[in-house]
Amino acid sequence: MNCIYLLLVIFTSGVLSQIPIRMKMPDEAKMTYTQIANKYGQEAEEYDVISEGGYILKLFHIPGDRTKPILCVHGAIDSADSFIMRGNTSLSVALARDNYDVWAMNYRGNKYSRRHTKMNPDSDQEFWNFSAHEIGYYDVKAHIDFILKKTGEKSLSVIGYSEGTMAMYVLGATRPEYNDKVKILISLAPICFIRNTGLFMSLVLHMAPILNVGLQAINSEEVGGQNSTTRSLIKEVCSEKYSGYETCLLNGLFLVTGSDPSEIEPAFFPVIIGHFPAGTSRKNLNHLVQISQHRKFSNYDYGLKQNMAKYKRPTPPEYDLNKVTMKIALIVAKNDKISTIKDVEKLRKRLPNVVEYRVMKSDAFNHVDYVWGKSTHKTLFPHIFRILNKYNK
Repeated sequence: MNCIYLLLVIFTSGVLSQIPIRMKMPDEAKMTYTQIANKYGQEAEEYDVISEGGYILKLFHIPGDRTKPILCVHGAIDSADSFIMRGNTSLSVALARDNYDVWAMNYRGNKYSRRHTKMNPDSDQEFWNFSAHEIGYYDVKAHIDFILKKTGEKSLSVIGYSEGTMAMYVLGATRPEYNDKVKILISLAPICFIRNTGLFMSLVLHMAPILNVGLQAINSEEVGGQNSTTRSLIKEVCSEKYSGYETCLLNGLFLVTGSDPSEIEPAFFPVIIGHFPAGTSRKNLNHLVQISQHRKFSNYDYGLKQNMAKYKRPTPPEYDLNKVTMKIALIVAKNDKISTIKDVEKLRKRLPNVVEYRVMKSDAFNHVDYVWGKSTHKTLFPHIFRILNKYNK
């Protein structure tokens, strides 16, 4: 789960009055997943996966041993790019070099999956009528089916990050038959219960309903899209040479995620800005806020009248985590202000098949280090590969 709400406030501050001196954007900031893979010696392929309901989703593939398929599922407002933007030290390249058959999905609404067989995302508001429920129930399911058909395997491994972990819990709870199709789910920064967050993330969650009403009032169903005003503003402010890094990261994103400047250096920050945010729906972010406020891992709350029509009850049903029987490895961090140890401990008690649980050693490791950290290939990847080697049989 990322922090678009706070960023909206920060990016409209007085920094806009400064004289803009633009940083030179690195090549990786302008490249696609496939182009970055190719630059670092990996021949990537692209597929279009059509999810139920007609959403056309971009799936990236770096071929390897077809008996070792692994699916990477990104976080909110993000894309598969986060798994490769570090190049030689990225997770996608590391997996490929270990001969895993690497697949990186993009769920509906982001820059790669902003397409539909019938609807136009620019003119059909119904296109944006989705949340974590549809992502897990339809999109992840469609990708697992596609990959298993392509490889001829009966099961695969999954690495989920942030909201990508939530999508997997939704899938396991609502389509129990898919638990047997997952050898191991490695949950990085698990998101399920969102209550004991850091101070600034708590502030974001508290303010979010007001912003949600405002977005509804102006019929703004897409958030952080590539062609949106928000995205343009972020790129404008954060690409300023002298103030962008300090304003947008040190005094912006890090306030929400947890801070460790040594892991995201000034030279790499423009690469992040080139790829993030990648877009999602207002409803998707609001679902995350609802889960936090209701203190329950439940379906989307439409209000009393619509809940009665959709669920035949006044409140949305909770997801039954007892049905999520796939093997799960939970990896958490002390300095993660979004996926906190206290919240993940609650999740750990509710899941029936947690086979691994690890707290990252570094006191500074935070929510974004899992995918963007400079040293993550040394501190995190050994644990990922140990777990994969143990359960990928």
